[in-house]
Amino acid sequence: MEVDQVKIPTVPETLLKKRKRYDEQKAKRIKSLLLEKNKAKSLKLSAFKRAEKYTKEYRIQKKQLHALKKTAKAGKNFYVPDEPKVAIVIRIRGINKVNPKVKKILQLLRLRQINNAVFIKINKATLNMLKIAEPMITWGYPNLKTIRSLIYKRGFAKINKQRYPLTNNAMIEKQLGRKDIICMEDLVHQIFKVGENFKLVSNFLWVFKLKNPKGGWRRKNNHYVEGGDFGNREDLINNLLMKMI
Repeated sequence: MEVDQVKIPTVPETLLKKRKRYDEQKAKRIKSLLLEKNKAKSLKLSAFKRAEKYTKEYRIQKKQLHALKKTAKAGKNFYVPDEPKVAIVIRIRGINKVNPKVKKILQLLRLRQINNAVFIKINKATLNMLKIAEPMITWGYPNLKTIRSLIYKRGFAKINKQRYPLTNNAMIEKQLGRKDIICMEDLVHQIFKVGENFKLVSNFLWVFKLKNPKGGWRRKNNHYVEGGDFGNREDLINNLLMKMI
């Protein structure tokens, strides 16, 4: 007696197609993850090299400045450094019963709230604006340490009019990579050196939101030179900012 052969059921064609699609999508995901991993590794290396280059540049500049001061002192003269090119402006007062022109300037400077701070490029136009809005603000010339601390500790990016924390360099590279700005140190360098992309970087950075200084304000209605708070603090702005970051 012949034994009937058992027929193995065939896999439906729709299921085969589904498996094929799944395998293709999985392969694409793996390839994409590998590419992102390699790109992140390359970006990290590039950022490290740039940080080294900028550190070397800052050290050379500091040594040159020290040498110039030493030479001037030896010749019984005074060394007068270049005029500052960048300032940081902090709003310290509200705008109740304030001239509309002052309100407009605060709006142009993006200082919409008390303790907001922004970097600006110093020129004739901005100095005139600061002079008009002076009773509402305090400002001065930030050093490298202050700029770096602000960007690293209080830095947020403005992407599609939304506020995002600066958590990685990939975000910077995606938004500003076309201008060869790919990492945090590039942002610091553009601000500190007032580079050709200063305006782009300044607009990319969300307005800094600072806290009240430790110990509080002194007298907001008085100028800084009179023992108050508003006006130009020059290099002493760095001491204030360290209390507000």
